[in-house]
Formats: sequence, C-alpha cells, structure tokens
Amino acid sequence: MRGNGVRVLVVGAGIAGLAAARTLRTWGAEVEIVERSAAARVEGAGIYLPGNAVRALGDLGLGAQAAARAVRIERQRVGDHRGRPLMDLAVSDLWHGVGPCLAMHRADLHEVLLAGAKEVPIRWGVTIESVVDTGEDVRVTFADGTSQGYDLVLGADGVHSTVRRLIFGAAASARQVGQYAWRFLARWPDSGPVWSVMVGRGGAFLTIPIGDGLVYVYCDGPLDGPRVEPRELLAGFAEPAATVLAAARDGLQGGPVEEVSLPRWSRGLTLLIGDAAHATSPNMAEGAAMAVEDALVLADCLAAAGTITGALRAFEERRRPRTEWVRAQTHRRDRSRSLPTPLRNLVLGRLGEKLFHSSYAPLRKRP
Repeated sequence: MRGNGVRVLVVGAGIAGLAAARTLRTWGAEVEIVERSAAARVEGAGIYLPGNAVRALGDLGLGAQAAARAVRIERQRVGDHRGRPLMDLAVSDLWHGVGPCLAMHRADLHEVLLAGAKEVPIRWGVTIESVVDTGEDVRVTFADGTSQGYDLVLGADGVHSTVRRLIFGAAASARQVGQYAWRFLARWPDSGPVWSVMVGRGGAFLTIPIGDGLVYVYCDGPLDGPRVEPRELLAGFAEPAATVLAAARDGLQGGPVEEVSLPRWSRGLTLLIGDAAHATSPNMAEGAAMAVEDALVLADCLAAAGTITGALRAFEERRRPRTEWVRAQTHRRDRSRSLPTPLRNLVLGRLGEKLFHSSYAPLRKRP
C-alpha cells in the first residue's frame, strides 16, 4: 500500500511519536503531531541506548547525529553495595555486529529526533477529548472544540496515554511494579565510559556518563512503606554513591516504576505504540529501542499490507513477541532482587555475564 494521501495523526512528540512521524512521512503519508506540552520540553535526565537501539536509530537515518552527542559506553560493571565487583562485561562482546552502546542527555536525543521530523507540523499545547472510529476514518475532537478526521491515529503519548484511556478505558491504566525510582544528573568528571551499578538489599545505584563531566544517575528501592529519599536509600553504599549524590544538579525526579500490558494495541484505525502500548521497568534499558523499532516496523507493515487495518494486525503479530520478551526479562531481573544477598551475589559473580548475553540474545536480530 502506498502512503500518498493517507492522513495520520500522531499524538505525542516523544521518542515513539517523532520516530513514527519520520518513517510515515517517508512512506508518503500526510502526518501531523499534537503534543500536550506547551513546548519541546523533555522530562528525564539521561538515557542509555543499547546496541539494538543505536541500530534502530541508524535505520531511521539518525544514528550519526545521535552518536555525535553521546558517550560510547565500553563496559558494564556490577558490584555489591560495598563496591565489591561481581561482573565486568565488555559491551562490544554483547552487541558485536549490532551496534555500539551510547549514553546521552535525554534532551539531546529529543533534539535529534525533532530535527529528523522537522518537515512534520507539530501543534504544541494541544490535548484531545475524544477518538471516534466511524468505520471510514477516525474522528478526533480536540480540547478547543475543533475536530478532524484521519485515516490512522497513533497514540504515542507515553505511560499515561490519553489515547489508550479513550479507546480502552480506565482499566487499561499503567500499573506499578514495586519500585520507586529517582533520576538525576550529577557532576563527576572522573567517570570513565562505563555503565556501573551497585546493588544492595532492595536498592540499586546506577551511574552512566553522558559527557561534559556529567553522569546520569538512577537509583531505586521498594515502593511499599514510606517513600525513602536517595540519601537514606543509599546509606551504607560505598563510594562513589555519597560523592555523586552530593554533586547532584537541579532537582531529583522521582516516581513509581510502572509498566503497561494490554491484550491488544489497536482498535479500528487507532494504534498505540511505544510506552503507551508496552512500557516496562527500565532495568533492560529497552524503552527507546522498542519505540524506534515500533516506528520502523509500522512503516514496513503499512507498505506491505493492502489495508491499514491489515497493517495494524501484522504490526501486532510482528512486535508482540519481542516486547513480551523484554517484559519477561524485566520481571526476571526484578525477581532477582528478592534473592538473599549472598545468593544474589553468587549468581551474579558466577553467571552474570552469561545471563546478560542470554537476556539480550533475541534482540540482536532485526525486528
């Protein structure tokens, strides 16, 4: 099917929405984006892109632009909360033949994607009130009372998707997975090109360099009980935990970790993509990869199918096994938190590298 004359509305100007806008415009569709934020504002601090995410950005035609703003990560290291090493993995071995691993400021990645979709009009500060499939098109009513018909509507509006609520109801809300996470940037010029995590009893402390002497910091702990601030959560952790916390810049962003799991992603001519469809815990760092892969596969399915509804069915059939694999691996990693500390450390020390390779193995193949 050719995209000429196909009218597409993308709801959300995040990673999934901008990537989809770029691929569908290349397919030939008339694409527009609406975004509830009033301007190009990015929530979040840093982002880690495993090899398959960097490959997907390359397939999107934006790999070089992203790499120019990123730090190339060479190793992944895991230690216990006292700093004793448990695993040291060369990421080039893990992702050989797929792509490098990069880390960057999330706003820089957003700017790369915005530039990649610069020919697609974006209406900022716009929210939607209803999505009605007429059988011939999708009628979208906006908050200002105006409405417009589209041949395809993409809900790319994140974990708390308005499109998902409008087409599937409140029962399709995101659910908490049991951790409360903090994210922030800190100045730590001595950090090398290493993804490094220390794991304690119920908590974790991750640092990833993103350039200019900054590290992206992620730490989390159990969600049950009163919320614990990072300094309390990481009490007893070895250096550099205290030093990095003391060097935190701006505000700390905190919130419960959530996931989205749905029996279907589409209804009629409306489709959910990215976190709106299949958000997971960030412990696999696959959110951006799954979002960009969604965009690439959707364009491929639309080009190959005879109808839009046929393309949406093909998209779900092709994407669901891969996103479900990622979710299953995040659950496996979360369960490992409940292991007794000596057993967890023994498993990571003896089998950590093997487990990392096996958890990412299916993702080495193209989607």
